[in-house]
Amino acid sequence: MTHDMQAGGRLRAGLGFALLSASSFGLSGPMARGLMDAGWSSGAAVAVRVLLAAVVLTPIALVQLRGRWRPVRRTAPLITAYGLVAVAGCQLAFFNAVAHMEVGVALLVEYTAPVAVVGWLWLRRGQRPGRLTVLGALLGLIGLLLVLDVVSGARASAVGIMWALGAMAGAAVYFVLSARDEDGLPGTVLAAGGLLLGGVALLVAGAVGIVPLAVSTEPVAFDGVTVAWWLPLLVLGVVTAALAYVAGIAATRRLGSRLASFVALTEVLAALVFAWLLLGEAPGGIQLVGGVLILGGVVAVRLGEPRS
Repeated sequence: MTHDMQAGGRLRAGLGFALLSASSFGLSGPMARGLMDAGWSSGAAVAVRVLLAAVVLTPIALVQLRGRWRPVRRTAPLITAYGLVAVAGCQLAFFNAVAHMEVGVALLVEYTAPVAVVGWLWLRRGQRPGRLTVLGALLGLIGLLLVLDVVSGARASAVGIMWALGAMAGAAVYFVLSARDEDGLPGTVLAAGGLLLGGVALLVAGAVGIVPLAVSTEPVAFDGVTVAWWLPLLVLGVVTAALAYVAGIAATRRLGSRLASFVALTEVLAALVFAWLLLGEAPGGIQLVGGVLILGGVVAVRLGEPRS
């Protein structure tokens, strides 16, 4: 009974962290959209967002370490892979994808990451997906098609698809690496180190011309309100990066990479809600149906998870 209560508490905490992470990530799109309309390039907005998050999390990480650097040295490859692949690599691939194709199609390809996670766990660890997991994957993908509204008139290029698949791989790596807690590395330390390395990598990519870096101090306009440029940037760094990554790691370590990756699909729903509130872009009925299908997919995957 005690074990069941502990497992239930762990599940509830994991779902809470996962929804917090998805909501925080979902806010990034509308915030970044406001900055880009004011003259910021997407690469500059994300680079500053990631580095600001690293600045916020580093003092917390240092307090958690208390001078014990052995876990950091032992997990240096993990932190490096997290920063270069899950943070910088995923962002760079997505930017290059949207340069060749519509944003909705690029998002659709990137958000097939849960399917990649299921495949990885099957091939690498022998965790064969059950019928409910497969059903959840199908419901989630159909829901994404409807929410992103890419069924009709969508155009894509082979180059764009390849970059989008790279973004999908980066997102899958994020979930797989975030689930690793056997090395005793605090989640905040992993997030701080990864964000710092990822931010530096994005700046290097900008310096060599891979990602355009343009900034502006013009006021940022949202639906019915105009704010100073630094306010949405602060929200991007603290809420949509620092909070989102730490909560995402906490969720994945409690739920496992498979279930956490499917719950993360609710980020698309959060992005729709925030776009409605901040940009006046109201979702259509077909998108609401897609949202219901996504939630149904998450429930199916949860029911298909092995009981511990």
